[in-house]
Amino acid sequence: MRNLILNHDQIQHITKRIAYQIYETNVDEDEIVVAGIKGGGESFAKKIVTVLKNITDANIVLCKMDMDKKNPLKSGVSTSLAEDGYKNKSIVLVDDVLNSGTTLIYGTHHFLKTPIKQLKTAVLVNRNHKKYPIKADFKGISLSTSLNEHIKVDFEPKNNAVYLE
Repeated sequence: MRNLILNHDQIQHITKRIAYQIYETNVDEDEIVVAGIKGGGESFAKKIVTVLKNITDANIVLCKMDMDKKNPLKSGVSTSLAEDGYKNKSIVLVDDVLNSGTTLIYGTHHFLKTPIKQLKTAVLVNRNHKKYPIKADFKGISLSTSLNEHIKVDFEPKNNAVYLE
């Protein structure tokens, strides 16, 4: 069974709200690095970047983060930006769904190996099933779901949606 949790307009509204929260947190910054985790996180990060570029004069840099989500220790974590691209900068790490916290904790670990100004996290859906002590600083919605339920995020042009399956 597939239940619609968020429709396209709701996701657009959430994206704008999160972008404004990011801007308010970084109002004195000249540059903000928005790092999207490959897959849904990258798609959500692109949407946030689009809004941020319309509301601030700060330089907004999109960074793509790649890792094996099932085994990040084995694959390692890589970014599209070299270390100098985010060193001493304000970073927002973005994913579509915060489930166990594995991808966010390993993504956070990657950035914390370098001196940075601050690191915040943003997710569209927070599922409350964390294995690690990580939280979303900016979140669209929080859902308490059973472990056998699945959140499916579709970022289709003009038809974004979040489903509970």
